[in-house]
Amino acid sequence: MANILVTGGAGYIGSTLVPELLKAGHSVTVLDNFMFGQSPLLECCACDSFEVARGDARDEGFIGPYLKKADCIIPLAALVGAPLCRRDPIGTVTTNRDAIGLIARLSSKAQRIIIPTTNSGYGIGEKGVLCTEETPLNPVSAYGKTKVEAEEIVLERGNSISLRLATVFGASPRMRIDLLVNDFAYRAVKDRFVVVFEGHFKRNYIHIRDVARAFIHAIDNFDSMKGGAYNVGLSSANLSKLELCARIKEQVEDFVYIEAPVGQDPDKRDYIVSNEKIERTGFKPIYSLDAGIRELIKGFSIIVNSRYGNV
Repeated sequence: MANILVTGGAGYIGSTLVPELLKAGHSVTVLDNFMFGQSPLLECCACDSFEVARGDARDEGFIGPYLKKADCIIPLAALVGAPLCRRDPIGTVTTNRDAIGLIARLSSKAQRIIIPTTNSGYGIGEKGVLCTEETPLNPVSAYGKTKVEAEEIVLERGNSISLRLATVFGASPRMRIDLLVNDFAYRAVKDRFVVVFEGHFKRNYIHIRDVARAFIHAIDNFDSMKGGAYNVGLSSANLSKLELCARIKEQVEDFVYIEAPVGQDPDKRDYIVSNEKIERTGFKPIYSLDAGIRELIKGFSIIVNSRYGNV
């Protein structure tokens, strides 16, 4: 069992991952600035192998002592998503890229790093062609660019793994409703309609709990996986936005979706992805898109406002 340091561990991914790491027997230290004002890790505080500290992952004086004690580092701290990154371009660079450089500089070569990046780094893919880990990266947003740069930093230092996550969906203790599946499901439940811009744009999807499973899989298989990047998504879910709406409508029958005849989506990502590389290591997602939609429909009976978004 390992001593694992998780920066940004109280966020959307971390608040699902950290309890699973503790269940697996690891000791976990979370560093977070709790910028969204929520308290998703309270259930972990009764666990003797859990520690938490409030602070900024960009602060060398703060993060340095915690790094020294870690066997494995999972740097989740990031400004995530195009809208938030547009609102804070300096924070985007310093958090998404420079804080990773700090970790890479301060950590020893013996310490392991497993970083989440994003398959949005593929930007605009070739029609009908699956993006693999060898596909040239061409990010179209500040978020995508800084995450691609962070991946380069981590893989160059060695003894590291990058998980290129598909668009994540599903309920989490630190909920986000601004992610595409979550957003469309929320609109279906609350508004019963959505106007879709550029509905033919495609991307890949993955459930939040499968993301947590992917991190644990990488920890358990680190020696055979280290040194590489891995797409992490549902191979059955390379879908356009209109196809996604149709899947939601199967469960919310009075949901109406209309493609806008004019206007553009500021998020220009459009690609399909192969997840074969990580599947060859023995990892397979177990949570389907349809199951995630069912889960979200129930969750949105509880959530009644938009304070769970990143912007």
